Amino acid sequence: MRLGIAALSARWSRSPRWAPSTLWALLPLITREWQHHPWRHGVALLAVALGVALAWSVHLINVSALAEFSAAVRSANGAPDAVVRGPSEGFDERLLDQLGADPAIDRASPVIEIETYAAAADGQRVAVRVLGIDALVAAPLSPDLMPQPAAALNVDQRLAVLNPELAFVNAAARDRLGLVDGAELALQSGPGWTRLRVAGNVAAAGTPLVVVDIAAAQALAGSAGWLSRIDLRLRPGAGAEALAKLQSALPAGVNLLPANEAEQRVSNLSRAYRVNLTVLALVALFVGAFLVFSVVSLSVAQRTPAFALLGVLGMTAPERRTLVLTECAALGLAGSLLGLALGTAMAAAALRWLAGDLGGGYFPGIAPPLQVQPAALIGFAVLGVLSALAGGYLPAKQAQALRPALALKGFGGVVANSSPPWPGLLLLAAGAALAFLPPIAGLPIAAYAAVAALLFGGVAVVPAAVLALMRWLPAPTGALPLLALRRAIFQRQTATAAVAGVVASLALSVALTVMVTSFRDGVAGWLDTVLPADLYARSAGSAAAAEQAWFAPDFVNTVVALPGVRRVEASRSRALQLQPVRPAVTLIARDLGDPAAALPLLSAPRPVAAGEIGVYVSEAVVALYGAEVGTEMMLPIPASAGSPQSAQSSPSSPAVKARVLGVWRDYTRQFGAIAMDLPVYQQLSGDRRFNDLSIWLAPGADAASVQQALRAAAADPRLIEIASTPALRKMSLAIFDRSFAVTTYLQVVAIVIGLLGVAASLSAQVIARRKEFGLLAHLGLTRRQIVTLVAGEAAAWMAAGVLVGLLLGLAVSAVLVYVVNPQSFHWTMELVLPWARLALLCAAVLAAGVMTAAFSARLAARRDAVLAVKEDW
Repeated sequence: MRLGIAALSARWSRSPRWAPSTLWALLPLITREWQHHPWRHGVALLAVALGVALAWSVHLINVSALAEFSAAVRSANGAPDAVVRGPSEGFDERLLDQLGADPAIDRASPVIEIETYAAAADGQRVAVRVLGIDALVAAPLSPDLMPQPAAALNVDQRLAVLNPELAFVNAAARDRLGLVDGAELALQSGPGWTRLRVAGNVAAAGTPLVVVDIAAAQALAGSAGWLSRIDLRLRPGAGAEALAKLQSALPAGVNLLPANEAEQRVSNLSRAYRVNLTVLALVALFVGAFLVFSVVSLSVAQRTPAFALLGVLGMTAPERRTLVLTECAALGLAGSLLGLALGTAMAAAALRWLAGDLGGGYFPGIAPPLQVQPAALIGFAVLGVLSALAGGYLPAKQAQALRPALALKGFGGVVANSSPPWPGLLLLAAGAALAFLPPIAGLPIAAYAAVAALLFGGVAVVPAAVLALMRWLPAPTGALPLLALRRAIFQRQTATAAVAGVVASLALSVALTVMVTSFRDGVAGWLDTVLPADLYARSAGSAAAAEQAWFAPDFVNTVVALPGVRRVEASRSRALQLQPVRPAVTLIARDLGDPAAALPLLSAPRPVAAGEIGVYVSEAVVALYGAEVGTEMMLPIPASAGSPQSAQSSPSSPAVKARVLGVWRDYTRQFGAIAMDLPVYQQLSGDRRFNDLSIWLAPGADAASVQQALRAAAADPRLIEIASTPALRKMSLAIFDRSFAVTTYLQVVAIVIGLLGVAASLSAQVIARRKEFGLLAHLGLTRRQIVTLVAGEAAAWMAAGVLVGLLLGLAVSAVLVYVVNPQSFHWTMELVLPWARLALLCAAVLAAGVMTAAFSARLAARRDAVLAVKEDW
């Protein structure tokens, strides 16, 4: 060891400061420290690895799912230069001739888009997407949609693509529906089926897809003369001026959009969910930085004599700081590499067994392959290193401030000086201020910064909290408790290193517990309001599919007459495209009667004036479109196909002016819903179709018998989905629990990392105090009394840490509930505090910390007291 120090001293004496050779000379010191304390540094390395693994796996799953979904969208939509798209119900196909005559357009390909259901071979109804194309012009723009007729079938290969009785399916449709060439394909059209024959394949990937001739699609949708979109190929040289001219020539409600608008819309659908999940996953890495701080700060304190000797031998103060930061960087790099490998394995397993949805419901039916982005891989590795460096920054500064000559004599060591509480209070104030800032690019970036500021500020005020708590407690009468209390106060700065990880992990666990409980309680109360009936029947699972799957008025009359049915309330759902760049909102037409009883309104409804059309909007519509109570909205409510109104107006008829009378809470439609009284909707649109039935049973009626009668009344049992209120409630809460299952894992990881930090910190402290224990043994203290003394000190620090962590967690939960959720998902909830669970969580953390300290003291107290004291002579 002396020879090694001499060699290092000689190298420092003849090497310029900060030379690579100087940094290389530090490596033996780093490896020696790791060899002497492998468990301590291994715990910190594991914390970084777990944080990187969790964040990296969530990122991989999200990126892989989004990439697969986007690839499927690009495959189905082709590669046009621009897209003309109108309202959700479509626009007049005469616009195609107008665009075809424009000199800036080389090719225009019309498309019909239909969301409907197909009958599977197993008797189930499967959601499919139907695209109607003109095969004569679509090939250059959408090659993956071009039909490939089956050679074995007796059809004219040249005219098969124009035959309205033939359909072409992709691989997903074949697998899910059990189709073979020549088989019959039944597609739902209203309350019945339209039957086509499978005549070949299309190459488009993704969810089940059916491609038919455009005339067949118009007949299926009952929208002769209407188009959903027109894909454009521009002539060379057509620039922004030509595009602006094209847009100005389009009718109202029809827009010229970028070619990737559909892909961007898919990304926007899940962006808030993906970002929030990734930020939550970084929680473990954030807590790991505090664990690195605990381990490194106490490691620096324990190595004071070694740093002093190195300083006397020629190591400068900046080099001591470099040594500590190099140790942290090496620890972070090793933890990052381990975490990346572990996270990749976790993501691969999740994509194989759980698909790519992660409980959010944005990528149903997607089983994507793992897609690793090298830039992201490097980015997460850098995050791991930076978290370790952040944790080791303050200990490195302490090592730099060491006075070697005094430290060798036992004075001026690395002892945390009493720091004022104002930096922590300033951070807490900054966190509170940031929480009030608006979202940035639709994401709660300032709220995330507020959470970080609150956590750092809370850790910074731990010493002040220890002092305040100790002064608040009555003075003990026994010598041993008094000694433990006095030392806990005197060394309160050390408490920051000991319990920093616990404060951060407990605060985040409390915040997640409160947020999930508040949300779940809000959803449960909301379900009580929106599910007043005994049974519910629906024709479609989405507003888009509701245009193809609906109940006729005579079926509703049949249901009313069924035995055991007391009352039936029918409603109509459909998609409305308020803005071309945003997802469609859902229009719900139902008998509102008393709106305060029919809808979970946030406040008393505004009375409707004579001649006004009143609507009630969800919170998302207010956030996205500024539709406050009393404002006017323009709703593009189209006339129903075949109604008297549709014969007198085009599909893109002028929008209807409506007044917002109230705002209601809706936890199912993230991008907004609008409720309108059913008679008003029917008068405006002429639409007499229904999608949902709420059924109240007569007293004593058997729900199972009524459900059986409902299915028998339908033309085909597959056309109706029925569920009881308890079943719907159970299913809704199960979906909620699945969506937030990852938060439970995050809480466990955060608490485990925090407790590992307590174990590492207190163990290092106890080991560093061997001489003190020897002296106490000479003064007459038994081993049990020494263990009790250390446990008492740890209990004081842990109590302060738990108290700060609890208060911080409540503050962070308020930010999550009142800021992050409304800014991310556009809904609100009431803050619910589950005191029993929080008390158990705090008690468990406190008990675990005290037990860890007692166990560490018990191990250290085994050493011979005489030998421990002899080291001082």
